[in-house]
Amino acid sequence: MTDRTLSPLFYQSEHYVITAVEWLRLIVEIMGAAVIGVGVVVAAVGCVKVMLGQDGGSFHRVRLTLARYLSLGLEFQLGADILATAVAPSWEQIGKLAAIALIRTGLNYFLMQEMKAAERDWKRRDKWLKRQEKKHLETDNPLDQSKH
Repeated sequence: MTDRTLSPLFYQSEHYVITAVEWLRLIVEIMGAAVIGVGVVVAAVGCVKVMLGQDGGSFHRVRLTLARYLSLGLEFQLGADILATAVAPSWEQIGKLAAIALIRTGLNYFLMQEMKAAERDWKRRDKWLKRQEKKHLETDNPLDQSKH
């Protein structure tokens, strides 16, 4: 087979691959948007519960929940952007991808840092509350006759 006989087959295959990648990009982009949308709804419900006093949590916890959804959604969106430039990208597309990737990676990094810091704070708070509860139980135990 010569290059001339391979050429039509190659271009037809290339067209199918490009089409498949575009569909995959669209699906991944929709998944990212859906994750962010679900996160907004979950956070909104959490805010309402906190405002109505139905939840023992706080706005800080709701904010962390939203941050987790945003982080995952950003990962999907970045994946979609990478897929968009995966097939025969131009230098302009590569430049746009680099800028978008930098912004989304930066956002994700700072979201992750904030989530880690908040989790550390919550763990410290939980330990402190457990110590306070233990102290309270030790001092208020009516069965403990050694203190009376």
